[in-house]
Amino acid sequence: MDTPMTDLVIFDCDGVLIDSESIACRVDAECLTEIGFPTVADDVRSRYVGIGAAAMFADLEARHGRLLPPGFSEMIHDRLERAFESELQAMAGIADVLDALPCPVCVASSSRPERLRHSLTLVGLHDRFAPNVFSGTQVPNGKPAPDLFLFAAARMGVAPARCLVVEDSLAGVQAAVAAGMRVIGFTAGDHCGAGHGARLLETGALAVAADSRELSSLLPRR
Repeated sequence: MDTPMTDLVIFDCDGVLIDSESIACRVDAECLTEIGFPTVADDVRSRYVGIGAAAMFADLEARHGRLLPPGFSEMIHDRLERAFESELQAMAGIADVLDALPCPVCVASSSRPERLRHSLTLVGLHDRFAPNVFSGTQVPNGKPAPDLFLFAAARMGVAPARCLVVEDSLAGVQAAVAAGMRVIGFTAGDHCGAGHGARLLETGALAVAADSRELSSLLPRR
């Protein structure tokens, strides 16, 4: 890894900083099934991890040939908020990874700003990044488009080629590559099944870390 050229490390949030994806997939599937869109968590995981809610809802409506009911977004939000408050944890060892970095950091996530603020605060990470927490709602096109990563780099005043991204999803890796950034795949989350690391590499990740210790070895260090 050519770490001396790194002036900014950009972290995805869900599945990278917080071990949230399995919780979110379960809650999404439960809510969808309750409203008559029968879904299992594995289907949500395979189709929608890494992309924003708007894109997920649009695909669901297209696949099922009907609209989601009014208030569904609020239903998921409320249910997920309660689940996070009782279950959410920071990714094991991620605080040590952040402590060892010698360069600025930021978050670039498909999640909405209020969810980012709530989830990062629950695990004690929000103040490590604020105010540099960027949401897919701030750009025209979410991941896998490069817009969010380019927006984050511009706000941080760093050229894309000098950014290093940490991502757990295929859509996120695609977005980073399209933005002209180097990207490390991260598979420590319990939603990453067998073969996921290989798929991240095939999509364009330069390396894959299976846990926070491996991740730290691939990032710049003090």
